[in-house]
Amino acid sequence: MFRDAWPKIANWFAAPLVERVGRLPEETQKTASYPVSFNARPYLVFLGLRGYLTFDYAWSFGTGQIRVDDAAAGMGLDLGTSKLIEEAVALGYNANSARQAMRWTVGRIALHTGIHHASEITDGHIAEALEAIRLFSERDDLHHFYPSAQNFLGNAAKQWITHLHQLQVVLFHRGQVATQPRKLMPSWKPPLVLPSRMQAVADKWLAARRLTDAPATVEKLEIAVRRFGEWLAEHDAGIVSFADVTRDHCLGWIESLAEAATEKTGRPLGAVTRIQRISGLSQMFRDTAAWEYDDVPGYAPITARDAPKLPQRIPRFIPDHELDLLMPVINDISCPFQRAALLIARWSGARRDEIRHLPIDCLDHYPDATPRLRLPGRKTYKERVVPLHQDAADALQKVINLRKNGPERPFTDPRTGEQIRYLFMDHGKLLSLHYLFNTPIQQACMAVGLVVPGGKKNGPGVRGTISAHRFRHTVGTQLAERGAKLHTIMKVLGHSSVSMALIYAQISDQEVLRDYKSVLAPGAVIAGPAALDLKSGVLPDDAVHWLKTNFFKTELELGHCLRLPTEGPCECDLYLTCAKFVTTPDYTPRLQARLEVEQQLVQDADERGWTREVERHTAVARRLQALLTDLGETPGHTDPPACHGAWAASNPDRPQIEDDSAGSPS
Repeated sequence: MFRDAWPKIANWFAAPLVERVGRLPEETQKTASYPVSFNARPYLVFLGLRGYLTFDYAWSFGTGQIRVDDAAAGMGLDLGTSKLIEEAVALGYNANSARQAMRWTVGRIALHTGIHHASEITDGHIAEALEAIRLFSERDDLHHFYPSAQNFLGNAAKQWITHLHQLQVVLFHRGQVATQPRKLMPSWKPPLVLPSRMQAVADKWLAARRLTDAPATVEKLEIAVRRFGEWLAEHDAGIVSFADVTRDHCLGWIESLAEAATEKTGRPLGAVTRIQRISGLSQMFRDTAAWEYDDVPGYAPITARDAPKLPQRIPRFIPDHELDLLMPVINDISCPFQRAALLIARWSGARRDEIRHLPIDCLDHYPDATPRLRLPGRKTYKERVVPLHQDAADALQKVINLRKNGPERPFTDPRTGEQIRYLFMDHGKLLSLHYLFNTPIQQACMAVGLVVPGGKKNGPGVRGTISAHRFRHTVGTQLAERGAKLHTIMKVLGHSSVSMALIYAQISDQEVLRDYKSVLAPGAVIAGPAALDLKSGVLPDDAVHWLKTNFFKTELELGHCLRLPTEGPCECDLYLTCAKFVTTPDYTPRLQARLEVEQQLVQDADERGWTREVERHTAVARRLQALLTDLGETPGHTDPPACHGAWAASNPDRPQIEDDSAGSPS
C-alpha cells in the first residue's frame, strides 16, 4: 500500500511532516490522519536498518515511540546497545534509565546516519542530534505534536537531551569520543547574529579570547556583545559596523541595562551583571583597537568608570553561635560527597570550584601527621597545599575510598593538559556545585532555623542565611583574629595579591570593640596628655562622635592619637608628649619593650661619649616610665649615666630633663 501511494520515495520525504508521521499524538491507530504512512513505519525502519534509506530527525522525533532496537533484534542485527547499558550501569546509572536512553539514542542515530553499530557513533553524531532537537522546537508545525514550544522544551526535549548526554558519558569513558561530559545540559541560546561586518569582528575577537580565557569568561564576553548588538538593531538599525558606534550609543545601551526589565525576573539587571556587560563590551573595544582590527572605532568609547560602583563590603564570616548550630547538622549529612565538600570548605577556606575539582590523590600528611590538602590551581592558576582539620580529612578519606577503584576514564585538565581522576564524580561526570554545596547548606540552615524570607518560586518562602562561600570568609577572619601572618592568610586562601588578603588582616569587630572600650568607655585605665580630657569629659560631642566612628584609624605604635581632622595634620611627630596622645594597658608590652631599647641606647651613647644622644634617650626612657606608672605598672628606674651629669654641670643654662618633659623622636 505504501509503495502504491508513494512510488517515488523522494516525494514522501518532500511531503509535510504531519503526513509522513501519519498519526498525531491525540489520534489512535484507527483514527490516524494518514494511515498509509503510519502503518508503513515498520517497513520504513526495515529499510533504514538495511541501509537503503536514512531519515531526517524530525520524522523520528514526530513518530514518538518507534522501537528501532527491537526491530534490529528481529532482523538479527546487533546495534551494540546491550554493552552500552552494562557500561552505563557500571558508572552508576539506573538500569531502566540506561536501557531507555541507549535504545532511544542509538536507534535514531542509526536511522539518521546509516551506521550499523554503536561503536561507530562520534561526537559529531551527538552534536547533530542535539541541534536537531533545538531546530524541532522552532518548526511551524510543532503545534501538531506538542501544545507549545515551551511544553516541548520542558518535557520531551529535556528527556531526549538527557538520553544523548548519557550516551556521550558512556562513550567518553569507553574512549570512543573526546568531549568530556559536563553536568549542565546544553543551553538553548541561539547563535550570535550581527550585521556581517560586525559579525566578522566579533567572531575574530571571541576566537582570540578563547585562546587564553576560560570558557565561562568567553561566554560572558559573548553575551555582552550580543546584548549590545540587539540594542543597536532596535534603536539604530543603520549601524552596520562597529566603526560607526559612538559613545552616545554605548551610554544609551548602558542606560537600558539599568532600566529595562528582564524576561526571567521582570526586574532590571543587578549591578554585578551590568558591570560584567559593560566591562565585556569595553574589553572588546580596547582589544580590537590594540590589535588594529578594521571596522572598529580604534579606541574604547566606554571604560570601567562608566560601570556602576559597588560598595566595598567586609567579608561576612559566620558567627560562632551560628557555627555551633550548623556544624552538627553538617556532620550528620548522609551523602558522603556533600558532607566531605562542606567540611573541607569549613576547615580549609578553599573555593567551591577548587573543592569540586579535587583529584583523588589530594590528601596526604605533614611529617607530624597533620592532614595536608593539595588544592588545584583554578581561579589563580596556582596549586597550593594547606593544613586540614582531622574531621574534614576523615570525611575526605571516606570519599577517596569510595572512588579509588572507579571505572571512569581520567579527564583532561583544560589548564594543564594533565590526565586527572577527579574525586567528586558520580555517573561518570563531575558533581555540580549546586548538589555539593547549595542544596545541603540550605537544608542545614532550614533544619536549625537560620532562615530569612525569600527563596525560589513555589518554595517554602524562606532561604538559608549561610552560603558555603562564607566558610571561606570565616577561615580568613579567624586566621587574622588569631594573629596569623599576612603571608599565611594569602597562602591558605590562595590570594594572588596582598590587597585581597588585607581585607582579613584588618582589625576585626571584636578587636575594635576591645580597643574602643579600653580608651572611650567610662572608667577605662588610660595614660598620656590626652587622658585628662577624656576623663574629665571636656571633649565636645562632635569630637567624641568622630573618635567613636574612626577609632581604629587613631592607632600608633604605643597608643592612640586623638587629634581631630579639624586640627589638621600633626607637625611635630613627638607623640609621646603630644597633647593628643593616649595609651592603654593593652600597650604595656610594647611600652616595656621600647623602654628596654631606650635604656640600651642610653648605655651605648654613654660608652661612645655622645652626650646629646644620652640626653635624648634618657628623656624618652623617663617618659615611658611615667606612662607605665600611670597605667599601674612598675617599670625599672633609669638613671642617667655619669656623662649626663657632667653635661648638665657644664650647661647650666639648658633646662634639665624632667619625667614629664618633652623628648624627641628617635
